[in-house]
Amino acid sequence: MPQFEWEGQSADGETKRGHMTAATSAEVEKQLRQDRITPTKIKRRAPSLDFNISLGFSVNHKTLVVFTRQLATMIDAGLPLVQCLEILGEQEPNRGFQKIIEDVKTSLESGSTFADALKKHPRAFDELYCNLVAAGEMGGILDTILNRLAAYAEKSMKLKARVKSALKYPIVVFLVAMGVTALMLIKVIPTFADMFISMGRSELPPLTEGVMAASDWTIAHFPGIVIGLIVFIVLFKLFLRWEPGRKGFDRFLLALPIFGILLRKAAVAKFTRTLGTLVASGVPILDSLHIVAKTAGNKVIEYGIMYTRERIAEGKSIAGPLAETKIFPSMVVQMIGVGEATGALDVMLTKIADFYDDEVDQSVEAITSLIEPLIMVVLGGLIGFLLLAMYMPIFGMADNIGGAAGPNI
Repeated sequence: MPQFEWEGQSADGETKRGHMTAATSAEVEKQLRQDRITPTKIKRRAPSLDFNISLGFSVNHKTLVVFTRQLATMIDAGLPLVQCLEILGEQEPNRGFQKIIEDVKTSLESGSTFADALKKHPRAFDELYCNLVAAGEMGGILDTILNRLAAYAEKSMKLKARVKSALKYPIVVFLVAMGVTALMLIKVIPTFADMFISMGRSELPPLTEGVMAASDWTIAHFPGIVIGLIVFIVLFKLFLRWEPGRKGFDRFLLALPIFGILLRKAAVAKFTRTLGTLVASGVPILDSLHIVAKTAGNKVIEYGIMYTRERIAEGKSIAGPLAETKIFPSMVVQMIGVGEATGALDVMLTKIADFYDDEVDQSVEAITSLIEPLIMVVLGGLIGFLLLAMYMPIFGMADNIGGAAGPNI
C-alpha cells in the first residue's frame, strides 16, 4: 500500500506534518479531518530504495523486546539516548538490526526526534511502537514507556505463540497424513498390485480394486495435482490480498466452531491490552483506536474498531458503538463502559486483557486435549483402511489354501 506525506493545520492553528499509509489520497484526507487536522498538502511518497526499509530486516519480537528493555534500563540509569543507541548497536548480533540502530542514532544526531527516527524503519518499529515513543518523549517519561512497551511485547509474543501452537498442530498432522497417504498410493499400493498380478489374481475384493484405482489415478495425474496445488496456493494468497476476500476469510475464521472461539478470545486480549497500553501512555483515544485497528490482524475486527472510532469522533462513548459491532462479548463492552465512566479505562482494559490471556491458555489446553486423540484415530484409521484393502486378497488366498488342504488331511 502506498505512503503519503501530508501537511496540515490543527484546530489550534499549529502546522503539523507526517506520513500515512493508505490506498488513496482521499483516504488520507478523510483520516486527517477525523483527527481534526485541515490538510494543506498531500503528496504520494516515491518508493524508497533504502535496503533497510524496502528489503530490510523484519525484527523478531524477542530481539525487539530485549532491545527495548535494555534501552529503558540505560535511560533510567541516566545515560544519554545517543550513547545508549551506540552501545546497543555495537553489541547487537543481528547485522540488519544493527544497521537500523546506527541509522536511528545518526538521525538523532542530525536533530530528529527519537519517534521520527524510528518511523523511518516501519519494518522494525510499527506504528504502535513509534506512537508510544512519541508520547514518552512529549511527557518526559521515555524510560517508563519503553518498559511498558517491552512488557506489552512480551505478553503479545506469548499470546501469539499460544494461538499458533493450537492452530499449527492439527495443520501439521493433517499435512503429514496427506503425505503418508500419497506415499502409500504412489509407492506401496503399486507393489501389492504387481504381486497380485504375478500371482494370477484376476478377481479382487471391491475395496482393494477401489484403492488400486485410486493409486493408478494418483500416479497418472500426480504432476497435475502438484501444479493444481501450487495454483491454488497462489490464487488463495491473491484472494487474501483482495480486501473483500480477506474480510470474508477472517469472518469465516471467527465463525469456526472451536478455533473461532479461540481466535475471538485472542482478539479481545490483544485489543484490550494494546488499547490499554496506549491510553495509559497518554495517546489520544482516536489515535489509539486507529493504531489498534491497524494492528488487529483481522479485517472484521479492524472494521469494527474503525466504526467505533468514527462514532467516538462524532461525540459518542466507546461502549455504545463497540456493542453495535457485535464483535466483542457483552461482558467486555460493559467493563469498558464502567472503566470509561469511572475514568479508569486503562486499568479496566488491562484487567480484561489479563482475564482473556488466561481464557486463551485454557482454550488451547482444551483444544489440544480434544484434537490429539481425534487426530490419532483419523490418521490411524486412514492408514489402517489402506493396509486392510491390500491385505484382504492375501487373507482370501490363505482361506482358499486352508480350504483346499482340509479334505486331504
